[in-house]
Amino acid sequence: MSGEVPSRSGRSRQILRGPRPEAVPALVARACTLVGVLDIAAGVFPRFRRSRMHAIAEVLPGALGPFAAALSLSAGVLLLLLAHGLRRRKRRAWRAAVVLLPAGAVAQFAYRHSVIGVIISAALLAPLLRHREEFTALPDPRSRWRALANFVLMGAGSLALGLIIVSVHENRMVGDPSLADRITHVLYGLFGFEGPVDYAGPTSWTVAFSLGALGWLTAVTTIYLAFRPEHPAARLTEDDETRLRALLEKHGGRDSLGHFALRRDKAVVFSPSGKAAVTYRVVSGVMLASGDPIGDVEAWPGAIERFMDEAKAHSWTPAVMGCSETGGEVWTRETGLDALELGDEAVVDVADFSLAGRAMRNVRQMVKRIERAGYETRVRRVRDLSEGELDRIRRAAEDWRGTDTERGFSMALGRIGDPSDGDCLIATAHKADDQPGPYGDLKAVLHFVPWGTDGVSLDLMRRDRSADPGMNELLIVAALQASPRLGIKQISLNFAMFRSALARGEKIGAGPVLRAWRGLLVFLSRWFQIESLYKFNAKFRPRWEPRFVVYGSSRDLPRIGFAAMQAEGFVNLALPRLLRRRQPTPRVCAHTMSEHGIRAA
Repeated sequence: MSGEVPSRSGRSRQILRGPRPEAVPALVARACTLVGVLDIAAGVFPRFRRSRMHAIAEVLPGALGPFAAALSLSAGVLLLLLAHGLRRRKRRAWRAAVVLLPAGAVAQFAYRHSVIGVIISAALLAPLLRHREEFTALPDPRSRWRALANFVLMGAGSLALGLIIVSVHENRMVGDPSLADRITHVLYGLFGFEGPVDYAGPTSWTVAFSLGALGWLTAVTTIYLAFRPEHPAARLTEDDETRLRALLEKHGGRDSLGHFALRRDKAVVFSPSGKAAVTYRVVSGVMLASGDPIGDVEAWPGAIERFMDEAKAHSWTPAVMGCSETGGEVWTRETGLDALELGDEAVVDVADFSLAGRAMRNVRQMVKRIERAGYETRVRRVRDLSEGELDRIRRAAEDWRGTDTERGFSMALGRIGDPSDGDCLIATAHKADDQPGPYGDLKAVLHFVPWGTDGVSLDLMRRDRSADPGMNELLIVAALQASPRLGIKQISLNFAMFRSALARGEKIGAGPVLRAWRGLLVFLSRWFQIESLYKFNAKFRPRWEPRFVVYGSSRDLPRIGFAAMQAEGFVNLALPRLLRRRQPTPRVCAHTMSEHGIRAA
């Protein structure tokens, strides 16, 4: 029974009585896992009981038992692999499961003569067929890295399972082979060769066919993933970018992260009117948007609805990283998702900034010391730099990066000096040396993207590691001092995760829970620079603007967090820098790195 309840947006939504629609795929996935384990057990372990049918089957020609064992083992492994896809309602996983379940049932009956195994497989096949309309999700974006990941994981799993297969028939082993002999036998068997371990009777054939089936599965799945048509993470088309730039020209001043929507490794959905858009990237099954929707606030609900429809069509988990308070309110109102404060963005108003006063003494002294050491600064728009100087800045930013891979997603543009980004701002520090380096007198770089017509947002910070400490403070101050000349009224600096918890936790009167939470954040700062980035931002006396993560349920948060770490570049499968081909213009994310912290959401 269902009823109509008006939502806050004025549209009606269905309230379903009984189990939620996603409950069916989840139950089917669990059952699929159970059947897969039973199929593997049927193919690996000796028979659990004797039967009259087994006595008949043993005298039949053609080594029925070994073939059936390999089929049962193959079906079980594949069902385990398909369980995750079934949970996410993938249509291709459903089709494969509908084929494999009868195959597993036949193998169970032929090899184990197990009527129960057949009944269990049939009991799972029935709801799969009955609820086939639940499994309509489209495929995910594809990548060649999945072939490598499959080879490593399947290879390790096949080796472990192969050792069990070899060792479970000890009562029929000839002699007492060592662990090394058993591992060698497994490795040989995976490639279809006979190993050093021998068995009495037909057991040798059973083990050989089972190991061969594992090797065949590893090879076939890896080859399929490597040579199937690649659907990489979506990229902005020229038309998409043109439309987004038009929206930013009208509404770009509302959100400091708006220009980062122009990252070319993001996809975009537009509202039906075309007056708003949401940009996103799909990472590990999470449809990850960043910042607020672009465009007219009145048209945001239409873009959000398109975003949620796309997530539903592919069975992706929707999430938003780093949206503003207004954005969080609209997202939660239109979708029923929840929001959690993630941290605060540091914004400095140019008119209020001054190096005078006791609060700015440390920054003032550091800047004066560096200037006395012979450093000078230049703050210019990208369009005012020559191509030769831009190329030198790009190469320096690449070589001065502190990690093997670029980092950033929600607050990073991913390129420097693109002709379409002429309004971006570059602050550079220079010092003449007796022996100039490969980049001349260039010592540090800050890159800012436009924030409407009168603001900029910090994109990345890079410096020569041989330069004096304090380059970032020097260039931020230089950018603030040059802002009136450039018509800039506000500058967005770094994003400080969990800033409010750090600030409140160190005050007198903070409770034990808040102090414990702050202590954990300080501990994690050894690796993620949470506290140091907050303190670095606080030097410039900014105003703090809260940023939020929007998510479906608390059980999704670990998955969303892992996907965000992948998107930001903390977890990746990229090749080491020495093995990658140098690109003349980086088109992947560029992440703010400094001796104090990182700009990330």
